[in-house]
Amino acid sequence: MTHVVLTSIPVDDLKDLIAEAVNQELAKHLPPANQSPCSNELLTRREAARLLGISLPTLLDYTKQGKITGYRLGTRVRYKRSELEQSLTQIRSAKQKGGIYDKK
Repeated sequence: MTHVVLTSIPVDDLKDLIAEAVNQELAKHLPPANQSPCSNELLTRREAARLLGISLPTLLDYTKQGKITGYRLGTRVRYKRSELEQSLTQIRSAKQKGGIYDKK
């Protein structure tokens, strides 16, 4: 049989206890907040081009120039989502600065 003990506790302390219990349970089932579960997700060429907002020929050019890293899996090329997001930031900032990204 379960014993129930009633006690007086301030509302703020009760909120803290509940929040701590919820956070502990969530931590057991979710990845850490700073690590995205799909950060190493591999994308196809078409998905990568769509994410970057560029055409497939431009994606090929960026890959050949080393601006974007492609990974060959057999006869296919895949791109890591996390690396594409970093490249996207660089491409956008270069466009705003007047094409510095294209200069060598």
